[in-house]
Amino acid sequence: MALHAERPRMSRRTKTMAFLSGGLVLGLGVTATLAAWTDSEWVFGGGNGSGPGLGTSTFEVEQNVVAPFAGTGFTQSETNPGQDLTFSPGALALIPGNTVYAPVALRTVAGSVAGTLLLQDSEPAAGTANAAVDANNLLLNALTLRVATSATSATCDATTFATAANVIATGPLATAEPTAAQVQALAANSTSVQYYCFEITLPTAPTLPTGTTVDALQGRAVTPAWEFVGTSVASVN
Repeated sequence: MALHAERPRMSRRTKTMAFLSGGLVLGLGVTATLAAWTDSEWVFGGGNGSGPGLGTSTFEVEQNVVAPFAGTGFTQSETNPGQDLTFSPGALALIPGNTVYAPVALRTVAGSVAGTLLLQDSEPAAGTANAAVDANNLLLNALTLRVATSATSATCDATTFATAANVIATGPLATAEPTAAQVQALAANSTSVQYYCFEITLPTAPTLPTGTTVDALQGRAVTPAWEFVGTSVASVN
């Protein structure tokens, strides 16, 4: 009987490890780089055309102090003292009980967005010296002020104040001003005008320091200035 040499048997664990090792080598052997198509798309902020799509608006207000407020008479004056109001006759020769009036019209400039206006209280006009002609501000504190406004009427006289709703400021000339809520609207692009009427009165019994008589007001003069603060409103395209 021939004898055959018995082959050494691999254990199950050895076979498993060999298989895994072979599989690992096989897996590495088939690794490949895959090609792919590519494409890009761009957009730019160009609005509806080929130009810029982002930018800023402009807001500018202009004034006219000469009735009947022709369009060519509007101008910008952004620093104190501004344009010279034209008061009704007698403004430089007041006696107790007298009242004088002065109008002004404001609007946005062409190309401007819409906005609002808020009148501020008076302050001395730049380039004038109230103290030299009104020592201790006696006349300034004695005079009273009312301001009325309208979006439709340029009239500036006693009838302007007949409707209480039109009056936005009343009190001493030195301090009278509207409340923060009493703003007036201006349409964009010069398409609306807001008219204001200043009424200044020297009362028959003005406010004076104790011991001072009304005669102490003779020969005095004051030059108040007022600022209109304009604020743009958001535009919707």
